[in-house]
Amino acid sequence: MRSTIGRRTVLTGLWAAATFLRPVLAQDLSLPRSLAVIIGLANDAEMQRRIRALEQALESRGWTKGRNLGIVYRFADNEADRLHSFTREIVAARPDCILAHSTGACADLRELTRKIPIVFVSVADPVGSGFVASMARPGGNMTGFTLQAPSITSKYLSILKELVPGLVQVAALYNAGSAPGGGSSFLPSFDGAAVDFGVRAINAQVSNDDDIERTMKQIAAEPASGVIVMPDNFTTYYRATIIALADRFRIPTIYPFRYFVEEGGLLSLGVDGADLFTRAADYVDRVLRGANPADLPVQAPTKLELAINLKTANAQGVKISRVLLAGADTVIE
Repeated sequence: MRSTIGRRTVLTGLWAAATFLRPVLAQDLSLPRSLAVIIGLANDAEMQRRIRALEQALESRGWTKGRNLGIVYRFADNEADRLHSFTREIVAARPDCILAHSTGACADLRELTRKIPIVFVSVADPVGSGFVASMARPGGNMTGFTLQAPSITSKYLSILKELVPGLVQVAALYNAGSAPGGGSSFLPSFDGAAVDFGVRAINAQVSNDDDIERTMKQIAAEPASGVIVMPDNFTTYYRATIIALADRFRIPTIYPFRYFVEEGGLLSLGVDGADLFTRAADYVDRVLRGANPADLPVQAPTKLELAINLKTANAQGVKISRVLLAGADTVIE
């Protein structure tokens, strides 16, 4: 685990400075405000892409980092203890707004504050998780932007049926500790879609590298199998392992985000994470200007993007139809 020595001192100092400069009731854009961003994953290239999108969108709305907006980022790196520590730290600092990435971050924050405005991104089921009363009327201090709906599993199975002739079984790969509702958000739709498509559904819970390898090996033992990787912090964190094993065992696998495909995965269908952060900037802007999250409806994705890696398809002997290729937003050759 990485050292966290000094983080609390630095963060407290930054917020103390922002509080000193900010009049108590200031709502004017020209006065300094503060934003804390808590992210469940690592500060990698993909997350930097999302951060650039956020800051550019805020800039277009008049908020310049370091001039009239102080921004502090914390990355939990898929470690629960770090996430707990960072959320407590941030709430104690009392920023004007918190941008929370992932269900886990929101769950921690929900236990710590019902007052600080929170805008979330990459949350699959905010109603079922208890973060908001309803999508249209959140009713509390949280609102934000969701991931693809669980019903997308039907589309995933449809694609796998096309990729794998005589598809027999499909495994949903997820981690119960980080998946929304322990997997309950997506699994009912997945199980129902498997019945509709006449394939055997496997609920494949994994919790470490060994679990992933053992599970992928078992799936590969049955010809005409496929895998759907559910969107959660664990599968994102271990994506290199999952991608490598899918390639090693030649298992056609569908991923939730494009960057899985850019890193060697076969195919993905899902939201663009950078787009979520861009859209979140609108709600952050409104909150900083005085809007109440209770009055801002939770927004679902407006667009899903399809990405295909033809190099991986060729290596695994998977044939991609012209129709599927024609509908792809990104094709890697």
